[in-house]
Amino acid sequence: MAFELRWDPAPSDWNDALRAVYPTYRWAPWFAAGLAVLSVVLLVAGQPVPGGFGLVCAAIIVALPVLGVRQQFGRNPAAAATVTATVDEQSFRMMTIDGTAYTDLRWPEVTGWVETKHNFVLRTGGTALFPVPGRAFGEQEDLDGFRDLLRRQLGEPSKR
Repeated sequence: MAFELRWDPAPSDWNDALRAVYPTYRWAPWFAAGLAVLSVVLLVAGQPVPGGFGLVCAAIIVALPVLGVRQQFGRNPAAAATVTATVDEQSFRMMTIDGTAYTDLRWPEVTGWVETKHNFVLRTGGTALFPVPGRAFGEQEDLDGFRDLLRRQLGEPSKR
C-alpha cells in the first residue's frame, strides 16, 4: 500500500513535534505556570522586585521555545516550502515542491514514532525529527492506513 501526501509546513508542526519528543519542551509551560504562581504570591506579599522578575522569567520560559522555532523556520527558506511525500513498505520519501530539499528515509533508519493530536513524528537515531501533519492526508482511511503501516514497520508508538 502506498500513500501520496502533500502539506504546507508550519512552525506549529515543529513545536508539536518537539513537545512530543523532548520533555524540556513539554514541561516548560508547566514550569512557567508554577513560577508565575510563586511570583504572584511574592507580589501579594509585598515583594515587587522578585515577584516581577519571576513573572518576566515565566513569560520568557513560555515564549522562548515557540520563538526559537519560528526564528529557525523563518531563516530556512525550504522550511516553508510545500512538501510532497510518497510512503510505501520500503521508505518515506519527502521532497519540497520546488525541489530544494529531498529526503529518502528508509524504515530501518527510523528508530521510533509518536502520534500527537496534530502530527505523526518520525525519529531517527540522532536528533532528527520528521513531523508529518494529519492535514497531509486526504481521507481518514489514508491516515489510518499510514498508522497501520508505521505499526507494521516500526512497532507501537514510542511513549512520550
